[in-house]
Amino acid sequence: MAIEKGNKKTIRGWMMYDWANSVYNLVISSAIFPMFYKGVTENNGRIVNINGNKQVIIEAFGSEWINTSLITYVMAIGFLVVAILSPILSGVADYIGNKKIFMRIFCYLGSFSCMALYFFNYQNIEIGFLFYLFALIGFWGSLVFYNAYLPEIAEKKVHDKISAQGFSMGYIGSVLLLLICLVLVLNPETFGFSGAGEASRFGFLLTGVWWFGFSHIFFFRIKEESKMKKITKQVLSSGFKELKVVYKEFMGIEKLKRFLPAFFMISTGVQTVMLVATYFAGKEIDWADEKSETSGLIISILLIQIVAILGALVMSKVSQKIGNIKSLQFIVFAWACIVIWAYFIHSPLEFYITAALVGLVMGSVQALSRSTYSKFLPETEDTSSYFSFYDVTEKIGIVVGLFLFGFLEQVTGDMRISIVAVGIFFVIAFILLSFVPKDKAEKSL
Repeated sequence: MAIEKGNKKTIRGWMMYDWANSVYNLVISSAIFPMFYKGVTENNGRIVNINGNKQVIIEAFGSEWINTSLITYVMAIGFLVVAILSPILSGVADYIGNKKIFMRIFCYLGSFSCMALYFFNYQNIEIGFLFYLFALIGFWGSLVFYNAYLPEIAEKKVHDKISAQGFSMGYIGSVLLLLICLVLVLNPETFGFSGAGEASRFGFLLTGVWWFGFSHIFFFRIKEESKMKKITKQVLSSGFKELKVVYKEFMGIEKLKRFLPAFFMISTGVQTVMLVATYFAGKEIDWADEKSETSGLIISILLIQIVAILGALVMSKVSQKIGNIKSLQFIVFAWACIVIWAYFIHSPLEFYITAALVGLVMGSVQALSRSTYSKFLPETEDTSSYFSFYDVTEKIGIVVGLFLFGFLEQVTGDMRISIVAVGIFFVIAFILLSFVPKDKAEKSL
């Protein structure tokens, strides 16, 4: 049974997965877990001075690492796994005509791994990293199939609007859960916890339950009938053939060929900054004490999410006036300026200003990138395979960004050098976007 385009109930159901899974991106990836990880490693690792910078050294996987450098490597490995798996599974999904089964697998892997982070501790840190890795794979793997539904549920002319609304729903839901976690972490004894660490771990459990529970609104609303029931060797080989056919079609579409390299650079810069922002703030900003650091980081992250809602919606309107490509160029130029500015900041006030600026361009660049790509797609049923190229490009970009960031910090001991190096990707993205063909008949492009 084909999905009915333009059905408001279906569209709202699609958006609810943004509401469901975005709590991972905020609580685990950006806010509570980074602060929890910092506390665990600082309390158990040893402090050393590298080129005038204080660093925390921990032992894991038979070697010694700077704590923040190791977590960036773990994230990079996770994104590499998703980049390898997604095109294979996307081809199979298109062949059997059912993306939902794979999306459900990744959703369950991610949500249950978030719950398992409740048991994260330094004594079994390798196992903790494994749960963190699985949560990351589950989140980003499910998005491969989730994004592929956008061209199926709505016409191209409303993709910008729906994509922005989806991200906005995610921001609202994730902020709500983050506020709950914030109350628990700042007042642990009031709720029967022994300290902020135990309250944080309970927050990880809540995140997994939230993600798992609300995702079923999507699974219930999106109706999709598969052509085949069993995943056999024949289906897997046919999946590869399906991907090969789509690749040939893809290479014949000039807009897609030109847009993806620019998107690679955008993803490398944006996602790297977002994934390491909290670790950067914890090390490089001069907080008065530990409590002010915790509350300050949470406030800045909330500020980013709230402003991002406005940014995503405003830029979807702007793109209708000046076009998606020009809008994206403006946004990546702003990102380049922000990372250069970040090199010089030290005070909490400067970090709050930076957070507000990041919020304005964060949601808008993600929503516009997704909707721009969906507009460039031909009329096809192979949306998973087409979006696998988009998602692989994004994930490889993140892998490159994270490895570069972690390597520079491990070698120089200075995270500020790493953050500025990311700015190069925004400059290249700006230039590459200039070469994306513009269709005069389509004002929104």
